[in-house]
Amino acid sequence: MKKVLFPGSFDPITKGHMHIISQASDIFDEVYIGVLQNLSKSSFFFTIEERLEMIKQLYENDDRIKVVTGRKAVSVASEYGCQYIIRGLRNTIDFEYEKNIAEINQDISKNQINTICLFADSTLSSVSSSTVRELFQLEEEIDKYVDFGVKEKMLRKRREKLWN
Repeated sequence: MKKVLFPGSFDPITKGHMHIISQASDIFDEVYIGVLQNLSKSSFFFTIEERLEMIKQLYENDDRIKVVTGRKAVSVASEYGCQYIIRGLRNTIDFEYEKNIAEINQDISKNQINTICLFADSTLSSVSSSTVRELFQLEEEIDKYVDFGVKEKMLRKRREKLWN
């Protein structure tokens, strides 16, 4: 059985992420979505628990997709028996960044885990979680970038913050 880990912060999960997950599920028997804390980010819109729940709801009808969390991608991949880490590429900047991370992950895993890159849908190549959050804060429309349920959770969170 071929298993892959798709790690990320997913704050929030976008249609770009979902496109990569769809491609990965066509190739692998099981896809583990690893919701990880990005140590380079100082603040988050959703807590890890909220992100886990949101993504589990999106994929509740697909038993080949698992949603997990952990501290480091290589450790999570090893824990769940994933031979590969999947990463999405939107542009050449992503490629350079992901190439470096892939080399480090391969070294850390002692060549046990390889990285495979998939290309984002061209209509979603400008989409990132941070862009979605910024557009949302500016009260711009985000429907084409996130699933309806994700948008609803963002709106609910905004209303909760207004009342607190």
